[in-house]
Amino acid sequence: MKQQKKIPLRKCTGCGEMKPKRELIRVVKSKDVSDDGGSITVPGEISLDLTGKKPGRGAYVCKNPECFELARKARRFERSLSCKIPDGVFEQLKEELDSLTME
Repeated sequence: MKQQKKIPLRKCTGCGEMKPKRELIRVVKSKDVSDDGGSITVPGEISLDLTGKKPGRGAYVCKNPECFELARKARRFERSLSCKIPDGVFEQLKEELDSLTME
């Protein structure tokens, strides 16, 4: 008898539903660069991780633009990634997400 492979589930930051990892898009924050004193010199970059393999802190969201907006308005990305996210970064992420859903 062949054992079924376990499908990893992740929670969407927008709608809060548990879904298979492959159905979600990962928003990732790369590691901050610090100086010798421990002060952050370069904050980590926030981007979409389509491969699911980029290093850094991640948050998952459905491919649905409404889920993205819901997570943005409730500041769930900022809570998940433990940092303040500028509006310009959100706009860039939204454009990338929109281009993916149009394909």
